[in-house]
Amino acid sequence: MNGADALIETLADNGVEACFANPGTSEMQFVVALDREPRVRPVLCLFEGVATGAADGYGRMAGKPAATLLHLGPGYANGGANLHNARRAGTPVVNVIGDHATYHRQYDAPLTSDVAGWAKPNSNWVKSADSADAVGPLAAEAVAASYGPPGGCASLILPADSAWSPTTVKGPRIAPPTRAMPAAAAIEAAARAVRAAAKPVVLLGNPAVTEQGLKAAGRLSAAGVRVLNDTFIARQPRGAGRFSPDRMMYFGEQAMMDLAGADLMVLVGTSVPVAFFAYPDKPSVLVPDGCRTLDLADKAQDAAGALAALADALGAPEAIPVVDLDLPDAPTGELNPYAIGASIARHMPEGAIISDDAVTAGLPIFMQTKAARPHDWLALTGGAIGQGVPLALGAAVACPDRKVLSLNGDGAAMYTVQGLWSLARENLDVTVVVFANHAYRILNIELARTGAGNAGPAARTLLDLGDPRIDWVQVAGGLGLPAERCVSAESFDQAMARAMSTPGPRFIEAAIR
Repeated sequence: MNGADALIETLADNGVEACFANPGTSEMQFVVALDREPRVRPVLCLFEGVATGAADGYGRMAGKPAATLLHLGPGYANGGANLHNARRAGTPVVNVIGDHATYHRQYDAPLTSDVAGWAKPNSNWVKSADSADAVGPLAAEAVAASYGPPGGCASLILPADSAWSPTTVKGPRIAPPTRAMPAAAAIEAAARAVRAAAKPVVLLGNPAVTEQGLKAAGRLSAAGVRVLNDTFIARQPRGAGRFSPDRMMYFGEQAMMDLAGADLMVLVGTSVPVAFFAYPDKPSVLVPDGCRTLDLADKAQDAAGALAALADALGAPEAIPVVDLDLPDAPTGELNPYAIGASIARHMPEGAIISDDAVTAGLPIFMQTKAARPHDWLALTGGAIGQGVPLALGAAVACPDRKVLSLNGDGAAMYTVQGLWSLARENLDVTVVVFANHAYRILNIELARTGAGNAGPAARTLLDLGDPRIDWVQVAGGLGLPAERCVSAESFDQAMARAMSTPGPRFIEAAIR
């Protein structure tokens, strides 16, 4: 056994069953060790941002980490944006980052960099295994760190000589940690505050939006307490038979209008809400004047259990308001996000998983699918676009018996278009939809909101994607996916019906204005 064997066996012993990889020379020992460890499925990704986004999608659905295999500091940096999203989601991910042999670092070879420095901003744990005997124990430590709480990325740096050197040491099996409940006094204090408030609001973050958490939140709603969740939730169970909280508005001024009059905001697994960006003469903190904030459970605590305890303390009813199944009629006419949302709601099967990187098209589809069959919605937690296809890739590996739907703006899809190839290669049951309006529409909106002025000829070149126009059918077909273009609501509805009833990867270009 060498260090690479110790690493992969320790990961497998601790439940890691997938490795999303873009390896290089320094990782060859690990690559060969995968041949000797059949419990771990290797998935080749042609760009590191696909590998890291896939590990995020896997972790969100499986509730346990996948591994990534990245090539030195530049490889990690290429995957950094989707690791930022994973950190914001609290997703368990174990990054294995190859490095030069320990004795070779001193020579400043072309790929030498501060690997730990690259990894630190998006990792809650970073260590280097500078001997073969250290690899296995540190691998187990990395898995434990990825679970948290609160959970997130753990990055293990693997020098090449630590991988190829012999060892007899494997890491131990670890037990995933349990989240602690808030103190009873905190539950009672929150209950007193809610009783005393004229217009209380409970705001849910990622760890609170689970099946258990939503049931408890529904009890609070039945008791007259308004419940919202953060704008972007890592994994939200939705659809018929489930309680559906309101969603915090994206634009700050809309959120402030929606929260007007609230005098208490109870935070559960989240922090005080703030605007996504600063704008001239607009607030940054999205809490109305005179509204008190109170932490019921932080991101490291049992947020769902805390909600249930608060509901008990308030004597909230057990019966909760749930969404009834209500499927739209077949859309006709112009192809727009509302028509697309109607078709998705009509045809997606129970248990579907939606990976949302749809940008400006996303909200209408989110609204149209509220009363669809039960499904999970995976949102863009960190705001770094380019996660739609990779997240779907990882979710499909984690849940091979469930239909996965990836929704993408055309600009966002180009960030990680290489993921289409991996979907085809792995023959995953993923339908990718790209909304082709050939523009960065969100930036056109933000241009006006920031007061930057009207776009002139130079500015328009940075907002337009239409010259040359991307032929998405050719792009997807060239990467191995059956692909079609839809230009009307009727044609899209038919394409969605085919995609949802046929297993395997498919691609739909939705030509919208």
